[in-house]
Amino acid sequence: MKLRSLLFVPGDRPDRFAKAAASGADAIIIDLEDSVGLERKIAAREAAAEYLSGDRPVPVFVRVNPQDSHMTHDDLASVLPYIPDAIVLPKAEGARSVNWLRAEAAAVADSQDGEAPPILPIATETPGAVFDLGSLRDVAVYLAGVSWGAEDLPASVGAATSREADGSYTAPYEMVRSLTLFAAHAAGVAAIDTVFPNISDQDGLAAYVARAARDGFSGMLAIHPSQVAAINAGFTPSSAQIAHAQSIVDAFAANPGAGVLQLDGKMIDAPHLKAALSILKRV
Repeated sequence: MKLRSLLFVPGDRPDRFAKAAASGADAIIIDLEDSVGLERKIAAREAAAEYLSGDRPVPVFVRVNPQDSHMTHDDLASVLPYIPDAIVLPKAEGARSVNWLRAEAAAVADSQDGEAPPILPIATETPGAVFDLGSLRDVAVYLAGVSWGAEDLPASVGAATSREADGSYTAPYEMVRSLTLFAAHAAGVAAIDTVFPNISDQDGLAAYVARAARDGFSGMLAIHPSQVAAINAGFTPSSAQIAHAQSIVDAFAANPGAGVLQLDGKMIDAPHLKAALSILKRV
């Protein structure tokens, strides 16, 4: 499943579902959590179930409410009969939260064979979750990817913000972002960067996406359809990147058994070949 852009849409706004699906996003996330008020939870579940029961032009994920809300079971009971393409689990704390969600799915009578769809944990929204990131490799087979959040965590520790004045992350949250990246790659699943909250700043978004792709993320969460095109472009290899990657692969193919080669006056070795193959795989 290609996951460059994953666009959130509030679960209690079914009038926006089709627009989100037509935005060009690789997947949409119908949100039953933060964007839906308590009094609107039932309506959001019903709207999500109705949409899932119809045609899906793109994969549809559902973000359920977290474990401590005591609403997750009802969320799953509403949507699992229609087999969403993945479940997004907020405030996840490593492997134990993934296993807990799978057990909840098994307890829902209407779930298919008692199994949950693939799970995308938002894996850094509590202080304890940061220390559990490495355990996600133990449940990698159940994951659609790993993402992180930069809003709930600072709130939970009393930080004023997670960002500097220029929009970059402060040191603690830059570390958390990096740990999420490595946790996803250790598990062998998609590394999904968090949202860029300033909808009107297209230049800032493009720079953020470029940095994420440079650092090794494979996709990103979006909060508005206007962000999708920039995200897709940023996580799609350019023609120059593709040509360079192919030249590396061709060079090693022409020199079987070589450990180190020169290409355009620069040394290339096994890590360069691995990176080149990764780019071509994305294409």
